[in-house]
Amino acid sequence: MAKFTFNMPDIGEGIAEAEIVQWHKQVGDTVNEDEEFVDMMTDKATVPMESPVTGKILEIAGGEGDMVSIGSMLVVIEVEGEVPDDVAEESQAAAEAAPAPAPAPKSEPVEERIEVETSDASDADDALAADPDPAPQPEPRPAPESSAQAKVLATPAVRKRAKDLGVDLAQVKPAEDGRIRHGDLDQFLSYNAGYGAAAKPRADEEKKVIGMRRRIAENMAASKRNIPHFSYVEEVDVTDLEVLRAQLNSNRGEKPKLTILPLLITAICKTLPDFPMINARYDDEAGIVTRHGSVNMGMAAQTDAGLMVPVIRNAQAQNLWQLANEIARLAEAARTGTAKSEEMQGGTLTVTSLGPLGGVATTPVINRPEVAIIGPNRIIERPMYVTGADGVERIEKRKLMNISISCDHRVVDGWDAASFVQALKRLLETPALILVD
Repeated sequence: MAKFTFNMPDIGEGIAEAEIVQWHKQVGDTVNEDEEFVDMMTDKATVPMESPVTGKILEIAGGEGDMVSIGSMLVVIEVEGEVPDDVAEESQAAAEAAPAPAPAPKSEPVEERIEVETSDASDADDALAADPDPAPQPEPRPAPESSAQAKVLATPAVRKRAKDLGVDLAQVKPAEDGRIRHGDLDQFLSYNAGYGAAAKPRADEEKKVIGMRRRIAENMAASKRNIPHFSYVEEVDVTDLEVLRAQLNSNRGEKPKLTILPLLITAICKTLPDFPMINARYDDEAGIVTRHGSVNMGMAAQTDAGLMVPVIRNAQAQNLWQLANEIARLAEAARTGTAKSEEMQGGTLTVTSLGPLGGVATTPVINRPEVAIIGPNRIIERPMYVTGADGVERIEKRKLMNISISCDHRVVDGWDAASFVQALKRLLETPALILVD
């Protein structure tokens, strides 16, 4: 028998550590060669780790949500015979290639903060742990009923039901004999819908923030902490755009059904050449802004694990139907957790939409290091003044949608953002131009 230490490899994304998302094997389990035994999450994607040997797991690096540094022990496996030299050398190379720790900052005076906590249940637990033979504690007694509750005439079964529902029997009208029965309680509840739910709230729940939820929290905090956001919202008449979409869908044949998103992305791509500062990334450490020629459109997608942003490569080179196919494919990959690492990075601009839940206006958070994010909101029908071809102004029912944009004010000025949205608006309100090359 020999022990093999599998060190966390460098998975080529310039990261220093990865998070344990899910163990597929535990201590004592047998793992086969090339079998996935744990999922590790980086800033970009979840990467499954495969065992290079067959054996019994003796030790693991930690639990779900714990961080493992590149080059440090991830799992120890007991194998029969000797560990192959190439496998041992590869694991040793992973340990030696671990990033060097950052130099410690110069010592500066640190303000000492002392927190004084009030006595609570944890203090009692500590006291019990210190005393090997604590004195027995008296059983807690239920709180006595109020005088009004005590005077109510009701059977024990009715009292128990009222207590479970959180109903004060003193507020229930009794029968003529002064006694409250189940029927009286039912009548009270029918006239006071939600009374019990309001009086008896759901218990608190604590949930550890790990995996994708932790990454989202860290990325959003970094964006808001480092980027001075500003938002701009404009109303767009999409009546004609919706007519065009309906016409295209009625003649699509075997093609996918178009949502408004492919039309919006196409319009954005046609508008961006005149506003290159919107389709950019800002490396604030190097002080360099890169204005991109190609549009790698990030598409915010809600999944069970949280918000993910797969990227549509070269969106400006794809037609409406190609975009519709790519949107559907990437959304499904994000929902099922099968999106590849390269499909989750390299975006230059992001579109985020809540569809029918989009609300009147949004102020989306920028997907750092991008410098802008665009949020279409819900389409609503509303009467508005329209000037016809005859020059007569009349009231018509129109379909309206607000377009929101949030920008990095270090790179994008308010005038530029407003001008970009106005140009986008003109295109969306004259949708035939979207299809013109």
